[in-house]
Order: sequence, then C-alpha cells, then structure tokens
Amino acid sequence: FFTFTDDCPNCVDEHSSSLAASRWTMPLLKLGEKRYYLGIFFKANWYRASQYCRYHGMHLASIASQEENDRLEKHIKDFGLGHEHFWTSGTDQAEEGTFFWMANGRPITFENWNVGEPNNFRYENGEEEHCLELWNRDGKGLKWNDSPCSFETFFVCEVQ
Repeated sequence: FFTFTDDCPNCVDEHSSSLAASRWTMPLLKLGEKRYYLGIFFKANWYRASQYCRYHGMHLASIASQEENDRLEKHIKDFGLGHEHFWTSGTDQAEEGTFFWMANGRPITFENWNVGEPNNFRYENGEEEHCLELWNRDGKGLKWNDSPCSFETFFVCEVQ
C-alpha cells in the first residue's frame, strides 16, 4: 500500500525539470491541489482500473475545471502518451446521458467532450458507451469520450 502525507515528499511538481526520469519511478504527481498517479504500466477496463486505484488508496480521477484538464493533458503529453486513452471516474451507468464522477458522487459540471460526444454508440455485441475517458481523437488535445467500460486502456488515479 501507498502512504500519503500532506507534504507529498514523493510527488513530482508540475514545474519539475525531471519529468522524463519520473516516468520510470512513477511517483505521485502534484498538479495544483491534487495528486495523481498515471496507470501506464498495464491497461485495464474501467472497473479494474477503479479497483486498482482504490486498492492503493486512491480513486479514478475526477476533473473539475479546464485548468485541471489542461494540467493533466500537459503531463500526459510530456510522457509522450498524448495519443493514448485514459480512464477517469466519469460514468453515466446510473442514468443514460447523466454523467457523474463515481469517485465522489458529484455531477459533472465542467465538460470537455470531443465533438459529437457523448454519443452512447452501440456496438455489434450490444455494448454501449457508459464510461468517460480522455482521448486525443482528432489531434486537438485530450478531450472526453464515452467508451464501453469493458475497453482496456490506461487510467488516471487521484489521491482524495
């Protein structure tokens, strides 16, 4: 298990010049008032990613502002992973079209959806899109996309 303290001695500051080196040690990243962990060592479906975060004393990330979204995007791009998908705690599994942050139960008030999203696309196997991921679909940055919760991708945990 991880141990977290308010002073965050294992954090890498967003202004640190050693971001490339931290890619391999994966300390917590402090961006503003929040601390994050990028789950980039394996891909997981939304449920497994959530379970992994909780097991380590965290939750899938909840993004409350454009500033927070931009900071996460910059850090993910600095790792050279700006083309990848990343789970957040966003979901509309309780009620179609009403997204909320599973990590804290709050409704989503800030939004950063890709054009045409969320669209709850229905796949041939009948699966629909109910989980929120960050994805650079069209080269315009990490925007939000609803995706089937069973898809396996990277994820962002945050310490609450």
